[in-house]
Amino acid sequence: MSAVDVRSMTQTDLMSWRMEEDPILRSTIVSIVLLDKVPDQDRLVDVMYRAIDAVPMFKCRAVASSFPWTPPRWVDDRDFDLSWHLRRMTLPEPGTWKEVLEFARIAGMAAFDKDRPLWEFTVLDGLADGAAALVVKVHHSLTDGVGGMQLTREITDKTREGMSRDGTSSLSAPTAVTPIDHLTGANAVAHSVGTAAGSAVRAGARTLRHPVDTVRGAARILGSTSRMVRPATTTLSPVMTERSARRSFGVLELPVAALAAAATATQCSINDAFLAAVLLGMAEYHRRCGAVPPELMVTLPISLRTDRDPLGGNRISLARFALPLDISDPDPLMHRVHTTVESWRNEPAIPLSPHLAAMLNLLPVAVTGNMLKHMDFVASDVVGSTTPLYLAGAEITRQWAFSPTLGSAFNVTLMSYTTHVCVGINADAGAVPDLPALIAAVSDGFRAVLAVGPPGIDVAVTVAC
Repeated sequence: MSAVDVRSMTQTDLMSWRMEEDPILRSTIVSIVLLDKVPDQDRLVDVMYRAIDAVPMFKCRAVASSFPWTPPRWVDDRDFDLSWHLRRMTLPEPGTWKEVLEFARIAGMAAFDKDRPLWEFTVLDGLADGAAALVVKVHHSLTDGVGGMQLTREITDKTREGMSRDGTSSLSAPTAVTPIDHLTGANAVAHSVGTAAGSAVRAGARTLRHPVDTVRGAARILGSTSRMVRPATTTLSPVMTERSARRSFGVLELPVAALAAAATATQCSINDAFLAAVLLGMAEYHRRCGAVPPELMVTLPISLRTDRDPLGGNRISLARFALPLDISDPDPLMHRVHTTVESWRNEPAIPLSPHLAAMLNLLPVAVTGNMLKHMDFVASDVVGSTTPLYLAGAEITRQWAFSPTLGSAFNVTLMSYTTHVCVGINADAGAVPDLPALIAAVSDGFRAVLAVGPPGIDVAVTVAC
């Protein structure tokens, strides 16, 4: 039996899997890929089989264990049927963007059939001018944003005609299960504690040689761990407080060059500019609702993926921290965001995230879920292709991602593609009953940030919801 046949979920995968007990915490990723034409069906089928051969997890189903706290195993689906996962539908008239977005929204709210691999691709034809859309639906336990981009590279070509492949993949082959991946329940916690204890023993000699530095280092680790797992007991937003299983999708887009120029003008990153735009939008949204808090709590995924990791699973850590709403000038706001985010990216406990997840997985879902439900929003940015890509003869013109809310009021995900920044918003309709108002406020936030850049650059922000 191959390594992938018996691969247990990692502890971070298990966390997103366990959250499924509460539909509000459902960990489904949806993406809309706009195409200039309908992709060739035979080529698309060949492409998908090629991708599945390269990433065997996409032919596996999750098999639960009868033992408590034991992660499910990824097991080859002997009844795998590609036609279940790769679908084709014609949009109802008039075949506009509105119908595409509505299809994606409903798909995002529907639970997966857990007796099958946890992904669905649906080609939607019937759009104006012969265009089409591909709606991708993947459970978060299968991959994260960076892994998703790796998969995109595997199924796309750089020309419309495509190119012959030699059967090899650019992706890493599945590797043997790492120790923390296959440990279960109490064993995982024991391993985590044992790892810490072993580190303490190995540090003994260093402590004798450098007692002050060692104690300070241990204190930093303990303090960082406490910050990573501390509970959130209330939302900071006085407006976005309700939680439901209903979702609303909306998008906006803007030029990559404009956002990059604004970031460069302030000596910050595109991620800093992105977060500042969202914060300015949130200040305006709360102002319109009559109550502006000084801060909001954000969940920010931090990628832990390395070149040695195979595609699949979550290689992320979730940092949770407050960002300000009381700074109205984009320039100092971007610098404040930069300082805060960098401090969290460099938290000493970040490398311990798999061990922390193992311990959190021993808690009831209601406990960890309650922590997540008190976060105000989730923000994530994904770097896409800088050159045009083609899928089975069709050119990809835009790509939006709608990542899970993870119990927060909304998730805003920025994805760059060629010359465009595509921003997808997945909102809890209970927390955000008027999504157009929120998107209008966020788009104004982007306009304020883009205004920091030099004149003469296209700064148009387009909204659709």
